[in-house]
Amino acid sequence: MTPAEFSAIAVSLQVALAAVFCSLPLGIAAGWLLARKRFPGKLLVETCVNLPLVMPPVVTGYLLLIAFGRQGPLGGWLERWFGVQLVFDWKGAALAAAVVSFPLLVRSIRSAIAGVDVRLEDAARTLGAGPWDLFFSVTLPLARRGVIAGAVLAFARALGEFGATIMIAGNIAGETRTIPLMIYSELETPGGEGQITLLILASILISAAALLVSEYLERRVEPAAR
Repeated sequence: MTPAEFSAIAVSLQVALAAVFCSLPLGIAAGWLLARKRFPGKLLVETCVNLPLVMPPVVTGYLLLIAFGRQGPLGGWLERWFGVQLVFDWKGAALAAAVVSFPLLVRSIRSAIAGVDVRLEDAARTLGAGPWDLFFSVTLPLARRGVIAGAVLAFARALGEFGATIMIAGNIAGETRTIPLMIYSELETPGGEGQITLLILASILISAAALLVSEYLERRVEPAAR
């Protein structure tokens, strides 16, 4: 592989890991809320959570650009108070990847938490467990395979993100150019088709491995919950 290809792989891994790491706590909270609680507007919350799954990634990226651009309500605030700039930066790519992969993360976690036997939680309550202790000592450990499966699936999705990333982070070599963006760049270059074979193979292998791990873990969620 060329240094540029290694750079694209490194940026992709950095972006995908940061996306999963930052979205995992929120994904666990959203998964628990949707699995365990009934409240007015729940359908609206579910729709908002799943919207990036069906909305064109370019539209998602455009909305992120509006919100987190230097003149945007959130982007301007982050830059003024924390000196954080997301546009044309790898952190913006991580944000785009986190948003696009978030529905897959939540769906897996929600299913895992819904599969936890509530009788075990009731037994823990009778023994004096508080809400936080109950969640971290009973619910989350029993749902751990689903949480890991969701994280793996979200990682694979973040690794392959293209549309939203190019809108907010651009295609800067060594900074925001991920594997999909490099493949796109090479295909736009005359004779570049022969330079992307290894990247395509690496993408296929990583995606297939992530799907296999996720499927294996999700199939074990229900037996583990019992």
